[in-house]
Amino acid sequence: MKIIAFSLTMLSLVGCSQASLPVSSTNLSDYKGSGAISQGPATTITNSLYQCERGRARVAGVGEVTDIDGKSWVVPGVNHFTSAPVSTDLHNECTGYRPNSLAQVDLNKIPVVEIDPEGEVITGYIFADNYFELYINGVMVGIDSVPFTQFNSSVVKFKVKKPYDIAVKVIDWEENLGLGTESNRGSRYHAGDGGFIASFSDGTITNAEWQAQTYYIAPIYDLTCLVESKSFRYSKTCSTKGVSDGSKAYAIHWQTPTNWQSEPFNSLNWPAATTYTESVIGVDNKKAYMNFREKFAGSGAKFIWSTNVVLDNEVLLRYRVE
Repeated sequence: MKIIAFSLTMLSLVGCSQASLPVSSTNLSDYKGSGAISQGPATTITNSLYQCERGRARVAGVGEVTDIDGKSWVVPGVNHFTSAPVSTDLHNECTGYRPNSLAQVDLNKIPVVEIDPEGEVITGYIFADNYFELYINGVMVGIDSVPFTQFNSSVVKFKVKKPYDIAVKVIDWEENLGLGTESNRGSRYHAGDGGFIASFSDGTITNAEWQAQTYYIAPIYDLTCLVESKSFRYSKTCSTKGVSDGSKAYAIHWQTPTNWQSEPFNSLNWPAATTYTESVIGVDNKKAYMNFREKFAGSGAKFIWSTNVVLDNEVLLRYRVE
């Protein structure tokens, strides 16, 4: 573990020195990893999955991009937003549902997804930047009600026997489809960031004991910045600086396992999840989180993601509850 920590530190230091690099004219042969390379924007196949009723919201589009070998990829990720059960809102600015505390939430109205008839009813509290899909023992329990912004939080209930497996797909959405960027901080092409935190009434919390693997990294302006070591897919040395024209950025894609959310799937070879502080994720001005902080950081839960919370846009998480 000390060797890994040293490696991550060194990668972070190198990343700082590269943050100011302009768009690179890297040759495709410079990439030595196992992913598929695409370059340039995706073709929009869905203009927006969601329309926010109140306030400003970013367009949650879905696109399709072709890699250099001719294979098509859905960006920012294959999702079930239009077909899966939507989780109950804990707080949702778009609908105007804005409880000031958990005391104002009627938890008795939360539907229970039954997985084991003789199991325990467990309540889960979830905040995702931006989007999540939650499975318990391979059963879809619920998805995020808002794929992009404004930020919301969710509450779910499910009935299950221990031990059980939690599997979550998390997506950091993008405005510039296929490029991993959005309009932000004065730049049309600025990488966003993710973050996922959850706690459950049986004492389960998100922390570094979870596994996390990334399946879509963008934007990449220099293919030499990517490093793979066993199951680790590092983008720590890659630039996260916003640019005026990121339309020629690269993206790296990996095929998600077909049974990644199932109970027997073995994720022990995945990297451990990386934890992040509240200040890094930037939640101090988000009421969907702060109004219920006692159920998140207050319960001991940590924000988790893969090794790069900025460039890794589609991440799979797993945890075994004993």
